[in-house]
Amino acid sequence: MEINQEKVLVTGASGYIALHCISELLENGYKVKGSLRNLKREDEVRKSLGAEVENEKLEFCKLNLLDDEGWDAAASDCDYLLHIASPCFIEEPKDEKQLIRPALEGTLRALKAAQKSTIKKVVLTSSMGAMAYGHKKRTCTHNDWTDISQDVGAYIKSKTIAEKAAWDFISNQSDESFKMTTIHPGMVFGPLLSNDIEGISASLITKMITGKFPALPDIYFTVVDVRDVAKLHVQSLKNQGSDQKRIIATSQEGIPFLEISKILRELGFKKSPKSLIPNQVINSLAIFNKNMKSTASMIKRGCYNADISETILLYDWKPIPFNKTLKDMTNSLKKFYIE
Repeated sequence: MEINQEKVLVTGASGYIALHCISELLENGYKVKGSLRNLKREDEVRKSLGAEVENEKLEFCKLNLLDDEGWDAAASDCDYLLHIASPCFIEEPKDEKQLIRPALEGTLRALKAAQKSTIKKVVLTSSMGAMAYGHKKRTCTHNDWTDISQDVGAYIKSKTIAEKAAWDFISNQSDESFKMTTIHPGMVFGPLLSNDIEGISASLITKMITGKFPALPDIYFTVVDVRDVAKLHVQSLKNQGSDQKRIIATSQEGIPFLEISKILRELGFKKSPKSLIPNQVINSLAIFNKNMKSTASMIKRGCYNADISETILLYDWKPIPFNKTLKDMTNSLKKFYIE
C-alpha cells in the first residue's frame, strides 16, 4: 500500500456502494472522512469495514442532505469528495419530492462545500437511470439523458435532476476550482459488507432466493459489480482523462430479470422464480398502483445496451463476470436470510 496523506470526504458512509468505496480508498492508502446522518452508526460502519482499520485513517462527521450545517467544515480539510449519498427506495413514494429534494439539494450542498474548500476533484455517483429512460435508444452513450417529461419513476427522475444540476453548477464556475466526474452504474450487485439488506439489489436477491417472488416482470437491467463501481470511483480521483466526463459503469448488454433468476437457480437457490408475470397483468394494475406503473414503464423500455468503450479505454476496465458477482453476493447474504 502506497503512503498517502490525502483525505477523501465520502458522503452516505453507511451505504452499500459507499462502504465499498471507503474500503477501496483505505486499501489505496487514502484517509477517509465518512459522513453519516446519525453518528450513532459509526461503530456499525467500522465493524463493516473490519476491526483492523486504524482510527487515524478513518473519521466521521454528521451531515444531512437537507441541512446546511456541517458541510463547509466537513470539506475544509479534504482533498477529494465522493458524493454518494442519495435516497433510494424500491417503492414509489407518495410524493416524488421525497426523493428529488434530498438528491438535488444534497448534490448542490456537496458542490458548494467543495468550491469553498481546497478539494481538487468531486466524483458524483449518478446512475444509468439518468441516461437510459424516456427514450427508445437501443445503445446508450455518455451523451444521452433521460427524458423526465416521460413517466420514468421518482428515483430515475431524482438522479437525472440532481446530475443535471451538478453539471450546471460546474459550467457556471468562474474559476473552475475543482474537476468533476460522474459515475453511472447500472443495477448494482455484489457482496454486502454490512447486514443492511434493505437496499434495492439486496432486497431483490433476498426475495428471489427465499421464494417471495412467485414470478417476475419482463424487464431488463444492465448490471455491474459493486466492487467495480468502487474501483472506478477511486481511480477517477487521479485519472485526469475522466475529468468533466460521465463514465458508464455497467454491462455492455442488458439482461432479462429472469436470466438473473436462472443464474441464482444454477447457484443452488431453487426457490428463485422460473416464470414471467404476463405484461397485460402489470399494465392493468398500473392504472391503480404507482409501483406497477413504474414497472410497466420499464417493460415498455425493454432491453437496451450501454457503450462502455470509453470506460474500458480510460480505466483499462475489465468488469467482474456477473456469475461471480451473484455467487459472492449470495455467499454474503447467507448469514442474513432464512432459506
